[in-house]
Amino acid sequence: MKKSFFVLLSFLSLSAGVFAQSKERPNIIFIFSDDHAYQSIGAYGNKFAKTPNIDRIAREGALLTNNLVTNSICGPSRATLLTGKYSHINGYKNNDRTKFDITQQLFPDLLQKGGYQTAWIGKLHLNSLPTGFDYWSILPGQGIYYNPQFITAPNDTIRKTGYVADLITENSLDWINKRDEKKPFFLVVGQKSVHREWYPDLQDLGAYDDINFPLPETFYDNYEGRAAAKDQDMTIEKTMRLKEDLKVHLDYDKVPGYKFFSAEKKKVLKDYYDKITREFDDKKLSGKALTEWKYQRYIKDYLSTANGLDRNIGKILDYLDKTGLSKNTVVIYASDQGFYMGEHGWFDKRFIYEESLKTPFVIRYPGVIKPGSTVNQLISNIDWAPTVLDLAGAKIPSGIQGKSFLPLLDKNAKANKTWREAAYYHYYEFPEPHHVYPHFGVRTKRYKLARFYGGADSWELFDLEKDPHELKNVYADKANEAVVKSLKEQLKTLIVQYKDDEALKLFNSAK
Repeated sequence: MKKSFFVLLSFLSLSAGVFAQSKERPNIIFIFSDDHAYQSIGAYGNKFAKTPNIDRIAREGALLTNNLVTNSICGPSRATLLTGKYSHINGYKNNDRTKFDITQQLFPDLLQKGGYQTAWIGKLHLNSLPTGFDYWSILPGQGIYYNPQFITAPNDTIRKTGYVADLITENSLDWINKRDEKKPFFLVVGQKSVHREWYPDLQDLGAYDDINFPLPETFYDNYEGRAAAKDQDMTIEKTMRLKEDLKVHLDYDKVPGYKFFSAEKKKVLKDYYDKITREFDDKKLSGKALTEWKYQRYIKDYLSTANGLDRNIGKILDYLDKTGLSKNTVVIYASDQGFYMGEHGWFDKRFIYEESLKTPFVIRYPGVIKPGSTVNQLISNIDWAPTVLDLAGAKIPSGIQGKSFLPLLDKNAKANKTWREAAYYHYYEFPEPHHVYPHFGVRTKRYKLARFYGGADSWELFDLEKDPHELKNVYADKANEAVVKSLKEQLKTLIVQYKDDEALKLFNSAK
């Protein structure tokens, strides 16, 4: 009891130390993208991707190397951001037509009540209109890349001409310009990029066409010993669509927003993808050659789409520098979850495996976060809301399941940075759209234990030190009996701690 008290006191002291350095509460800009894989970003080691502005935030602030999600899918991740709670508590488990419950406690409400001006601009994707924001302008549903519509408070829908990332950024900067300068602000810039079907800004078409990307080491994974991984529907080989995803023999009239283009812009798009179609027809590919061609096209369009995302992040950073706001503005960049860039032969997300469990998160706070910092502790997206509240000097409600990791970012902190040793995960959506079996599990620094259910009932254990690509399920190895026992105890403790009653019943009945 005494130890817990002193750990808590230490964390509170560290948070207080952050604000002792700042004369006023900071502005906070949270740039939130969709399906942007950490391994497709320069700051996370990608040698091909052109992400200078995301890299700049990391260079001038901190990069989180183990930022995990609680449920690797778009809508539920956004619900977790807003609530600081797991899907089973906030009520949003799947990407379906469920309306997100906006009557529950949302952290922007608390910021607003604490004197912050708040806005959400861009993609929300929760089947509900925003609450807790002084201003909002959101894409209907998923939104589209070209000439999208926006729903703006109180409930007006208007189509705007241009590329979605540019329009969201322009609206965001316009809102900052018109704000009440006597109050601090909190702004979510919700970018659509880089969600399927990966349509780049016209100026970025072909940006990576001169590169032949190496195949991931696990591209031809045979899924031995992993029943759920073997029985999914998210492979580049079989699931990725030539027409809709890779734009081969594309029906341009069905491209969302294409009909609103000028004749000149229609020609730019058509000329590029007609060239891709001719290349495909000329090659007459089949088998592995076809799969690998599809991989190359996927990666090139995906990264080209991310170019427009990063360029717009640069516009925001430049604006902050030009206006002097950068001195007291926290800038966060994160994605709603990870994504597969051909690892295990896949695209999409959902699994507890590393590429979808981990998501990028970089944060800059001049004078508080030491430039070039790296945070290796296990951070969860339930921690995002309390961290933002902590940054704003607001009280963190006891109902929030995460905790602020601001003490881990304080450049002057000298105390032992005690943090969680294990993170909990639970995914639900099955069977559509990608036939990924529901599962829950625990991730520690070294190990990962997962329980799949709903038809692929099985346990999986991975030693991430020996097997970072998660190819060998060692659950049944006698040498790991003690590890399995310890991890199951940790898993049950977390299930009870986070009040996941459904998982507890499944855990207790599992063999």
